[in-house]
Amino acid sequence: MEPVPIYRFERLVRDAVDELPEPLWPVLDNVVIQVADRDLDEPGLLGVYDGVPHTERNGDEGPDLITIFRLAHCDVCDDEDALAEEVRVTVLHEIAHAAGIDDDRLAELGWD
Repeated sequence: MEPVPIYRFERLVRDAVDELPEPLWPVLDNVVIQVADRDLDEPGLLGVYDGVPHTERNGDEGPDLITIFRLAHCDVCDDEDALAEEVRVTVLHEIAHAAGIDDDRLAELGWD
């Protein structure tokens, strides 16, 4: 699909954060979520988590960073409904990693 404007994509990310399952809400206290156009090393990457999972923190760490990639999402979606769903899944996935939840556990919880 044609890339959506940054302001609309950022709105999709905010909506996805608003819809997170309640058990993940505490993680948001120490996470910065940003939007970028594309990862330079992996152009097809939808999102990335950079930080120390909350289950491994010792209290000295700064905030974690999650980046959601706008153009990569637009590349894999056919329309805005699919885009909104893919953004929701990516945001949930990256926040879950910040919470210390791995991919297998995500699947068990039905959050994949």
